[in-house]
Amino acid sequence: QVQLVESGGGLVQAGGSLRLSCVASGRTFSTYGMGWFRQAPGKERVLVAAIRRSGIKYYADSVKGRFTISRDNAKNTVTLQMNSLKPEDTAVYYCAAARAVVPSIAADFDFWGQGTQVTVSS
Repeated sequence: QVQLVESGGGLVQAGGSLRLSCVASGRTFSTYGMGWFRQAPGKERVLVAAIRRSGIKYYADSVKGRFTISRDNAKNTVTLQMNSLKPEDTAVYYCAAARAVVPSIAADFDFWGQGTQVTVSS
């Protein structure tokens, strides 16, 4: 299987930036669609950004214009650059990998990282 490890979370003030990274191992990275999910305490897990194996990107409306997803197949990594952070962005962020060509929901993703905490203060 694929193992995913996230890093880069932390505590920032509203308006600040963070860059999350996810390193994958175990399979050929370029064959998977990749996504970033987030989950706040007591809330459901939500897809915030995804990038297909083709490079086509998706963003949830709540983060569009503020977050940027990218991938580096040579390094088996996917990143999420988060700018203009808001308190409502506070959550555990999870990296996920999908065999589906066009992943869009959590059920489409086959492998998950353990998560990294992002906290945005008011």
